[in-house]
Amino acid sequence: ITEKLADRGEDVEIRHAIRHGDTDDSERQAMLTETPHILNTTPETLAILLNSPKFKEKLRTVEYVIVDEIHSLAENKRGTHLAVSLERLEALADGSPTRIGCSATVEPLDAMAEFLVGRRAPGGEPREYELVDTRFVREFDIELTCPAEDLIDTPADVVNDRFYRQLHDLVGDHTNTLVFTNTRSGAERVLHNLRERFDAYDEDNSGCHHGSLAKEKRQAIEEDLKRGELDVVTTSTSLELGIDMPYIDLVVQVGSPKSVAALLQRVGRAGHQLGETVTGRVFALDRDELIECAVMLTKAEEGFVDRVFVPENAQDVAAQHVYGMAINGPRPEADIRNILERAYPYREYGNEEWEQLCRYLTADYEGMEAKSVYAKIWRDTNDAPDGEYHYDEFDVGEPLIGKRGRLARVIYMTNIGTIPDSFTCDVFTRTGDEWVGQLDEEYLDTLEGGDVFVLGGDRFEYRYRRGSKVYVDRTASRPTVPSWFSERLPLSYDLGREILAFQRELLDRLARGGRSELRVWLREFPLDEHSVQAITRMFDEQVCYAGPESVSTDDRLVIEEELDHDEYERHYYVHSNYGRRFNDGLSRLLAYRCAQEANANVKVAVADHGFTLSLPLNRKVDLAGILESVDPAEVRADLRASLDGTDLLQRYFRINATRSLMILKRYKGYEKSASEQQVNSEMLLGFAEDLDDFAVIEETYREILEDKLNVAGIEDVVAGIQSGEIRVASTRVDSPTPKAFGLATLMASDVVLAEDESAVLQEFHQRVLDEIEGQDRDESRT
Repeated sequence: ITEKLADRGEDVEIRHAIRHGDTDDSERQAMLTETPHILNTTPETLAILLNSPKFKEKLRTVEYVIVDEIHSLAENKRGTHLAVSLERLEALADGSPTRIGCSATVEPLDAMAEFLVGRRAPGGEPREYELVDTRFVREFDIELTCPAEDLIDTPADVVNDRFYRQLHDLVGDHTNTLVFTNTRSGAERVLHNLRERFDAYDEDNSGCHHGSLAKEKRQAIEEDLKRGELDVVTTSTSLELGIDMPYIDLVVQVGSPKSVAALLQRVGRAGHQLGETVTGRVFALDRDELIECAVMLTKAEEGFVDRVFVPENAQDVAAQHVYGMAINGPRPEADIRNILERAYPYREYGNEEWEQLCRYLTADYEGMEAKSVYAKIWRDTNDAPDGEYHYDEFDVGEPLIGKRGRLARVIYMTNIGTIPDSFTCDVFTRTGDEWVGQLDEEYLDTLEGGDVFVLGGDRFEYRYRRGSKVYVDRTASRPTVPSWFSERLPLSYDLGREILAFQRELLDRLARGGRSELRVWLREFPLDEHSVQAITRMFDEQVCYAGPESVSTDDRLVIEEELDHDEYERHYYVHSNYGRRFNDGLSRLLAYRCAQEANANVKVAVADHGFTLSLPLNRKVDLAGILESVDPAEVRADLRASLDGTDLLQRYFRINATRSLMILKRYKGYEKSASEQQVNSEMLLGFAEDLDDFAVIEETYREILEDKLNVAGIEDVVAGIQSGEIRVASTRVDSPTPKAFGLATLMASDVVLAEDESAVLQEFHQRVLDEIEGQDRDESRT
């Protein structure tokens, strides 16, 4: 800004500062001496500044608040935290600061605007706002590319050769190319292969950028990108937001980004100049991703964006802010509650939730202090002037809230925030206590006792976990759970619904005009010819093998049942194409009910396009009947019951207990690691579950059900099944259908390496082709 003004002959001093957790003391002191005109900060730091005795006075003169990339905040608790801080700032400021939100990919617009501006009063109307929708200003040139018409039987080395040749040609045709992958290792691998295969790339004109690299390395890449000095940069998610890269004229996405919003955010990094076209190419290297990417690109061109879902009534965030407001001095309970409820995420916060929160913060439960969980606030009415506790500024008898403890401000300043600590767990054998490796704690959420997994090429049976240690037995048994990729993005629920609608129309086209008409129709979409042929072939084989009723659509949910005599198991492939969060929830619910009915252990494997339930061969259940019998009103209770004793519940309780300040990460100079927090939380979990309406445990269940397992989506689909809008179709197959290949490989016992998966897919495919060929011979005889 200063440079632009100087160009016009206006020498204006604009003080600008950046304040975050790593800002040193001298810089912080300088901000007090000379208040910056523009302050860049984070949600966590803003909440700290609101409790800083000196700096909060500077905030009284704030006139504008700009929330950049508002979609990336609104969908999680960092955004919830910010929404309350903005209401606290509103109450502190001399005027009403103008709030400005920016995003290239946000929907629904009105809800996001209300999230930004908050309510005039609890339960009232949102403050006034204006929307500026510029989504259709930029021109898009995006296309889906597939290296082969057949991604199953074409040798992997051939697919890779074609992919890297096409990528190299694209880079050569453009000035600067940004390549997104879905994992950090993928970004490293793509850059390595480009340098190995082609002499055109070296350390001077190509690079890799992701969160695991050193800060100095990332900054060097960013500066080179700004100057347009790199021909190609590979990345995972770290360059989706942030720096301006004016010379990028092509974005390549390898694999599905899993949502239209993520696609637009990534390809939108290209053409960052007025009037330039956004150019993007998406490579599908997996058969399951073909239809997903085809629909994604089509919806992107139509202006569709996945909805942002805002966490609601989060008690852990409320606990931090109520504590923070109390620390600033005793004040009327009604004032504190009104500030909280003017924030959009708390617009429906009720008396029950408020009382739960206050009971926790005042330690109004027997046994809390014995567990070293102490009161954070006091709650009382203002005494008469001659009483023990009287405050002249408040009316006698007015309910007040204040802080407890001399270290309250220090505890608040050093422990608030919503980003959870995470850690890896050491894996030991029960016999000999031998260390065999590490597992991401999120992977443990998917494991149950008896599950067999692969680690370091060896097979182990999961037994139990104690804190940050996992205990296993070596085994010769085959794996029962899939490998884990912690960076995998989940398919969005909205995109999943669009895919199902697309599949219904695709089947209609195939039924009316056969493969030729289907190909003609698919060519209307942003697909290359290989993609058109591959999609046509997959659906034609699916229908020839198992009929059109074997494909899930927006009005039909398909369940395949396969009897696996080799493994003595009965597999149910549920084609619920609503994304991994939805499928994680529905699979847990159905596994819970199946286990009760069959009196047997149920193995579960989850993917974006469905999930697999496996029972012993001699245990049969009517899975379609079980699903049809689920009452939408019972979904939450059943899901909650299914979480009992799981690692998922233990982990989320630790996260919420820490956020709620029940467990302090930092206290009197000591910092607890995530694994130490986990040990503490495991000792507290049983105690917390025995308490009535305990805010921390209730928030733990709320977050798991609503934010992680998409219980609202499950309730909607179950309601659709109950009303007849969605029909459940069951089919018995001798071998998985093409649409179930991905689900079947999740449970395939001999899939350990990538080449194993390829071999299993080819075997499945050959069975389908043999069956279709046999049907054709039978028809020719008749």
